[in-house]
Amino acid sequence: MKKFYLLTIAILCSLIASAATASGSLPIMYVNTNGGAAITSKDTYIDATFYIDPKSSGYTAVGSSSSPVAMKIRGRGNTSWTDYDKKPYRFKLTVGTKLLDMSKSKNFCLLAYADDQNAFLRNTLGFKLSECMGLAYTPDRRAVELVLNGNYVGLYFLTETVRIDKDRVAITKQDDNATDATLITGGWLLEIDNADDPAQVKITEGNGNTIRFTYKDPEALSTQQSNYLTNQLTAMNSGIYATNKNSTAWESYINLDTLARYYIVQEIMDNTEAFHGSTYLYKQRGDANIWSFGPVWDFANAYRRTEQQFIYINSPFQQAWIAEIAKFPRFQAKVRDLWKTFYATQYPTLSSYIDSFVTSMSAAISSDYQRWPSYGTANANTAKSSFKALLDARVQWLEQQWNPAGMEETLIDENSPAQFYNLQGVKIDNPERGLYIKVQNGKATKIIVQ
Repeated sequence: MKKFYLLTIAILCSLIASAATASGSLPIMYVNTNGGAAITSKDTYIDATFYIDPKSSGYTAVGSSSSPVAMKIRGRGNTSWTDYDKKPYRFKLTVGTKLLDMSKSKNFCLLAYADDQNAFLRNTLGFKLSECMGLAYTPDRRAVELVLNGNYVGLYFLTETVRIDKDRVAITKQDDNATDATLITGGWLLEIDNADDPAQVKITEGNGNTIRFTYKDPEALSTQQSNYLTNQLTAMNSGIYATNKNSTAWESYINLDTLARYYIVQEIMDNTEAFHGSTYLYKQRGDANIWSFGPVWDFANAYRRTEQQFIYINSPFQQAWIAEIAKFPRFQAKVRDLWKTFYATQYPTLSSYIDSFVTSMSAAISSDYQRWPSYGTANANTAKSSFKALLDARVQWLEQQWNPAGMEETLIDENSPAQFYNLQGVKIDNPERGLYIKVQNGKATKIIVQ
């Protein structure tokens, strides 16, 4: 009898899902694989065609039912591919094409965000924050409803892939297997990765952990390229783990400004998986050019805990570098400076942005939930309110850490007998500009050295 009830429930769920249809409130992307073949691999592309009906969005149609566009499509992702029935996809076109007014390219992906019960706001806000913080490139994306081989499969985000291109990571592309010493200094596009990949350089972090760097571009390395990359990463690591946290040696390799901007985005989102996976770095050609952090990508693990802590405190993931970088006073000072501008000018705009997004998406969110009742959001407005509460609590906590009210702003005499410690408890003998704990006459005071 129990098996009968379970079977009945499964059949009912299947019928409900099959009855779900696109809301029509967003552009609809129709994908048809050759012969209706299932997309079962994230490694092997299969042939397909597609067209996009823009509906009332104002975007330009792409192809049509009678004249579809050729494509090759496969699965993508790690846990997002293996752990969910609603699958993400990557596809490539024969020629560069503008899709829904995004920059022309051959390469795009369809992200499912099956694990986002917050009205699809985790990645949406993470990408928006990247724009607010002025990172050089944030992948463009458009919400669409996807119909695959005649079946409605839900709300997806048509998204630019992270790659070297004049409209994406805008650096000089480096040839595979290059050997010329003047050409292998860039462009590089790497990912700090959490999964083993054949296309990786690995180094041992200063704390004994292994950091995996997947090289996205170039895709195949000569001995010269491999040695250059390994030497660069090793030098970064040595500088980051310098005993003297007033040292600026690591800044000869890593752009402090881009790192601070990238880091603030991750802290606002409480993304404890940052610096563990889906963390990109890139470098333009030339010895004078150094490594920048970005673009942002995955915020699936944002707001997954209740404690208010920095992302490198008690993270469930093995993060690279950031806990050590956070000990440097110059990094702390850069973060505080950028934070003050963000808090005053960008943060006040986020509430209305979230409201507008959810209003425009609510019908599609409802249709997606009908198709995937195990995922998504039953009530978009309730999820929105919950998400905004998480965001506001996080931002106010960070404001207390980085711009606490009533802090004494003091210029410290180099000959002062007081002792100074950074916020991680490391004693600093010659404090530069930054936030410190001053200990003098048995009293500890939080101060800013300017």
